[in-house]
Amino acid sequence: MNIGLLNEKVTFQKNELVVDAIGNHKNAWVDFYSCSATIGGEGLASSKEKEEAGTLVEDVGMTVIIRYCKKASEIGSTTHRLIFHGEIYDITNVNHMNFKKKSLKFSCRKVRR
Repeated sequence: MNIGLLNEKVTFQKNELVVDAIGNHKNAWVDFYSCSATIGGEGLASSKEKEEAGTLVEDVGMTVIIRYCKKASEIGSTTHRLIFHGEIYDITNVNHMNFKKKSLKFSCRKVRR
């Protein structure tokens, strides 16, 4: 793994149950892990256009590669999401790179707001 390519900052958020001041329970996104990453394929071959409710929408995807650590290995596609340059991305796939414990690769799709 070329460390020089880890030049972008990403933040992983976890969906957790939060209790507010008066005791109400609700789901909220809480920062879980921040690190440097290699971003690949953003807006290039992985992006597609699709028609949704009569309008043409761009479906942007990218891959994110980070160094392996114990905390990063807990990241899952159903419980976590990714923040990159202020944009929110859903994690669609987690690749443990043959379980060699050197890097993790995430496939992501941009969330439409």
